[in-house]
Amino acid sequence: MKYSTCAPVIAYIGLGSNLAEPVSQIKSARTAIATIVGVQELAFSSLYHSLPMGPQDQPDYVNAVMCVATGLLPMDLLHCLQNIENDQGR
Repeated sequence: MKYSTCAPVIAYIGLGSNLAEPVSQIKSARTAIATIVGVQELAFSSLYHSLPMGPQDQPDYVNAVMCVATGLLPMDLLHCLQNIENDQGR
């Protein structure tokens, strides 16, 4: 799919998982995001564990933040990220 572009901007993407090997999920998402045409990874945080919000009878979360430079329009970037979530069974 072809997306519209704009002047490059810095974007921060929050990543989180608490099911099906969360660390592997985060690493897989990072790799997939870095392969989006028009997106360049600039930095990636450490992995952080956090307690779940809401029901406490679920596993802790693993979270991270990815900093990217992108020329994609915001809705196009969101669409790409949602496709990655869908591909990973979210």
